[in-house]
Amino acid sequence: MSAVATGSRRDRLAALARQRGAMVVLALVVVAGWAAFGESFASARNFGNIALDGSYLLLVATGMTFVILSGGIDLSVGSVLALAGVLSAFGSRWGTAGAILLPLVVCGLIGLANGLLVGRARITPFIVTLATLLFARGLAFAVSREGNEVYIIPPDLLLTRVGQATVLGVGAPVIIALAVFGAAVLALNRTRFGLWTVTVGNGEDTADLMGLPVVRVKAGVYVLSSLLAALAGILIAAQTASGLPTLGEGRELEAIAAVVIGGTLLTGGSGSLGGTLAGVLLLKMIQNLINQVGTLSSYFQQVVSGLFLLLVVLVQVLLSRRRRL
Repeated sequence: MSAVATGSRRDRLAALARQRGAMVVLALVVVAGWAAFGESFASARNFGNIALDGSYLLLVATGMTFVILSGGIDLSVGSVLALAGVLSAFGSRWGTAGAILLPLVVCGLIGLANGLLVGRARITPFIVTLATLLFARGLAFAVSREGNEVYIIPPDLLLTRVGQATVLGVGAPVIIALAVFGAAVLALNRTRFGLWTVTVGNGEDTADLMGLPVVRVKAGVYVLSSLLAALAGILIAAQTASGLPTLGEGRELEAIAAVVIGGTLLTGGSGSLGGTLAGVLLLKMIQNLINQVGTLSSYFQQVVSGLFLLLVVLVQVLLSRRRRL
């Protein structure tokens, strides 16, 4: 067998390990949890709780996947989620339409501002989205009068009923998140926008020379990220029948962790939404297992998640170096 063929096979195996590793680890974690805690872990009720909690993160991480694939980063999604929840509760005085449209429009405009500043003004995504993180969080507190006023969504409102509904024992937010996720998979794999997103992530200058609308792609991924974070905030507000400006703290880091754990490179241009789904489930499974222990502090979840993310990034770096050799 030639050295070229051997190197090619090694490259394919390295790429497969990076992209499918989270799914393998997820399966091992489920088996280990079942063996350690039995029915208290492997029960329909517990898995339903994991799915409900994970559905909100899945929405945020789906948008984050597009941003990272394009070579960017979005630190504002946690604050956008909180702002959307507050605006949804505030807008519920005008019915379900107001509770949905108000946060989507405002948060969509924030995403558009992110995209234009990154794409057209060529400001570093970290700086732009850090600024909008502060802006969105401050606006959420301003609308809620520095957090002193909690807006309540009427229990008889359609939005509240949907947010708290279950279908065959599965929470409605889970079904909505999976439907959005499915549409995002089709958009990434079957549309020009998805192809352009990956191409821009592989090299913005090259994409520009190819005649691709780089600025529109950048604007599109950041608008999508903000809208999906807003949808997560709306669903949380509907589920809790209220909007709190403190929601979503650290959610941006959790979303980035899920995307990277799922095999998407932080440098952009390579990754998959299937891996992101596995990353979300893996994070939520690990957090649930820590809660099963009972004696460990909830902050230990952050310690484990941080160490796990560091390990995944280290593996990615080693695999990338091996592919270049």
